[in-house]
Amino acid sequence: MIDLPTSTTAEELDRGADVALLPVGSFEQHGPHLPSTTDTVIACAIAREAAAAHPVLLLPPVTISCSHEHEAWPGTVSISAATLYAVVRDVAASLRRSGVERLVLVNGHGGNYVLGNAVQESGGGMALFPAPADWDDARAAAGLESSAESDMHAGELETSILLHVRPELVRPGYASADHTADDRRHMPTLGLRAYTESGVVGRPSLATAEKGRAALAHLTGAFGLHLSALRG
Repeated sequence: MIDLPTSTTAEELDRGADVALLPVGSFEQHGPHLPSTTDTVIACAIAREAAAAHPVLLLPPVTISCSHEHEAWPGTVSISAATLYAVVRDVAASLRRSGVERLVLVNGHGGNYVLGNAVQESGGGMALFPAPADWDDARAAAGLESSAESDMHAGELETSILLHVRPELVRPGYASADHTADDRRHMPTLGLRAYTESGVVGRPSLATAEKGRAALAHLTGAFGLHLSALRG
């Protein structure tokens, strides 16, 4: 389901990468029409396209992260923010010992707030991609009709990207799965279930594979700016 890197150590020696990409996904409900691995599939797709365009070391993904707000639905599994932070720091330290000084966290799950803290505390050795502004620009470039606030989970954007990269994973019924809940101010306290029975917050009925392709293409182009900033 998820494409893993297949390069050998000899090929990595020839590449001589000074930056590594770590996709970070999740294992959480995405309504009745998308798999629990959706965020990981998206993070891997972004990282794979970025790695194809730049000489970087592509790492296998972190597939379980901080999804506590989704635990009212079967199949969701989380780790603590402290554990995710420790994994990221350990990966960065291991990379440095092997000569790769910089790490980009390619995050596919909005609830992984701790990744921002890890980057802030790295002293310039890490970056977090995509930034919220990158997602906003990608939405605009792809012509998405719903706003980022309304399209929070399993909606137009995520369904479009999966229709593009892994259409066989999108179950029937997404065209009738729309649910809006723009005011979610108590979600950290109450969880997402207080705002949706299905687990969907957004309008997957608007999703198309072409929108997913355009959004992914825009993110691939935006990655170069983050790489330049990281390298200084």
